[in-house]
Amino acid sequence: MGNWSLHTKRKVATDAEDLNISRADYGQTSLVAEPTDAPPDGGYGWVTYGVFLSYYLATDHFPGATPLDYAFIGGIEFGAAMLISPACTILTREFGRVSVMSVGVCMISGGFIAASFASQIWQLYLSQGVLVGLGIGSIFIPSIAILPQWFLKRRSLAQGLASSGSGFLGMAFSLGTSAMIEQISLAWALRITGILCFVGNSVATLLVRDRNHLVKPPQLGFAIHLLRRKQVLLLLSWAFTNLLGYMTILYSMSNYAVQVAGLSQAQAGVLTAVLNLGTGIGRPCIGLASDRFGRIEVAAYLTVFNGVIVFAIWVPAIDYGVILFFAILSGACLGTYWMTVGPLCAEVAGLKEVPSFLSLQWLTTVLPCTFAEVVALYLRRPEMGRWGYLYPQIFAGLSYLVAGVFMFELLRERKKQKRMAQPEMTQT
Repeated sequence: MGNWSLHTKRKVATDAEDLNISRADYGQTSLVAEPTDAPPDGGYGWVTYGVFLSYYLATDHFPGATPLDYAFIGGIEFGAAMLISPACTILTREFGRVSVMSVGVCMISGGFIAASFASQIWQLYLSQGVLVGLGIGSIFIPSIAILPQWFLKRRSLAQGLASSGSGFLGMAFSLGTSAMIEQISLAWALRITGILCFVGNSVATLLVRDRNHLVKPPQLGFAIHLLRRKQVLLLLSWAFTNLLGYMTILYSMSNYAVQVAGLSQAQAGVLTAVLNLGTGIGRPCIGLASDRFGRIEVAAYLTVFNGVIVFAIWVPAIDYGVILFFAILSGACLGTYWMTVGPLCAEVAGLKEVPSFLSLQWLTTVLPCTFAEVVALYLRRPEMGRWGYLYPQIFAGLSYLVAGVFMFELLRERKKQKRMAQPEMTQT
């Protein structure tokens, strides 16, 4: 009986530890499961600016505009989306997810359509930069916290499948946008993009459901109490440095292909499409691996892998085939942050804290999302010819390697916490 009792306690402890519901005291993980809040691992949960940037840099569409202007527009688009995270989190709590996301649908569609009428660079700043960015944030922020509520053991796989849609649709948009710009016009390419965004996001907004009535998340705009946890700070540091590399590669790939490798604008568009194809294929695989081998473990190794392939493949790449290979490989792995951040927040802080923790995550990403590509363009040395992008490449690779250090330290802290928790639960 004694051995059976001890075995049972260990089994319960292991199962409860896997649930990872956070305690009220900061920095500890509760080992008590609440079955009514447990995600059902299914149910309803199953249900580019890069091409435009390449065109803007290759033409004089907005006289007097500099490459830094276009880089800032892409940065503002991301930065504005992340900057409004506290407001979106609070508004979602007060008025509901559908209201906030519906406003976002109108803003992102209106931003693209307004950009089609822009004749001066400041108008592009406000339309394709600020307005589109606000729309992205109003749609993305309320929705990203929902998926972890529906899954537990298959949480990362579900996130990977959901985020793979951005890859496959991104591929379609990249090829379609390039074709529309060449065959119709830039203005109509922007208008059609706006119309498609309105239709697609409207349908998605109506279909999304949350489980807030069971999970009851506090949905705080500024969850200062979470900053008292070392593991939270490590995950935030990983996010900051990771996105410095991500944004640099994402917005530099097409322009590198044209200016350094001597490829055509059409070939650059294919590169963007291939990168998105890699995203669509790779993210479900990463999700599956994360659920099997550990979410923090997989994120840590992939982050370092991203830094390695920058130095091993992108730096020496000059042939179209090699650049294509790097595009599909990096597409599968570069966006590790976006597909793992939700499950990782649940892993580190607990399911109830996910919306509040994500609000801190988005604030952390504002600076790298806004300025990473600006820094990369500043680091370019066109006079160096073949090696004109060497410094941005080094910047991207080192960013990923430093981010990997933070993630491996988080992994060490998690293992240490589990070792300390096991004797306490065995004695319970």
